[in-house]
Amino acid sequence: AAAELDEMLEAWRTRELGRYRYVVLDAQYEKVRQGGQVLDAAILIACGVGADGKRDVLGCSVSLSEAEVHWRTFLSSLKDRGLHGIELVVSDAHEGLQAARKAVFGSVPWQRCQFHLQQNAGQYVPSMAMRGGVAADIRSIFNAPDLEEAEHLLEKLLKKYSRKAPKLAKWAEENLREGFTAFSFPPTHRRRLRTTNLVERLNEEIRRRTRVARLFPSEASCLRLVSAV
Repeated sequence: AAAELDEMLEAWRTRELGRYRYVVLDAQYEKVRQGGQVLDAAILIACGVGADGKRDVLGCSVSLSEAEVHWRTFLSSLKDRGLHGIELVVSDAHEGLQAARKAVFGSVPWQRCQFHLQQNAGQYVPSMAMRGGVAADIRSIFNAPDLEEAEHLLEKLLKKYSRKAPKLAKWAEENLREGFTAFSFPPTHRRRLRTTNLVERLNEEIRRRTRVARLFPSEASCLRLVSAV
């Protein structure tokens, strides 16, 4: 039964793709047993939005291999299956993912997930009392009506925290603009392109099923369940 199911799921994972305007990438981890050890296996997922506005799961992959190698192999497989016409890639700033993205889709604009940026900023806030204010300031930048206003609000934030939180100001100057790419796209699309939420809902559904399994005996069994979901 598993062999028959694997054949169907492999056909889905290797199906021909086409033109997708937007691609959202994300990963999560599950416990897999290998050689008497329990290791973290990365589950990579790509979702796309076609010209008709409909969303599709483009593919998934499970591996214990090094992050950059896994991501590069996965993204290359999407390209080999005919994925083209991408106008924007949305993801977080994971180093392995970024190196692979630049190698495979280097000419495609990139939007860094604003939700993850907001979380990352918390590491540079010197006191708990400042956290609420900093979060509100960053949120106002991302909610700006256009790029010009976002740049203006960013400059205000840099001046505001240059003395009382210099590490935050330096981090914001170097990183927050990576979340501005979505301003180049239609306002009706922008809200859905700002974060990786497109994949997060799917990740929740996968976790709901993998929680029951708790520990997978192999990469293949994990891939089977994820693909089926």
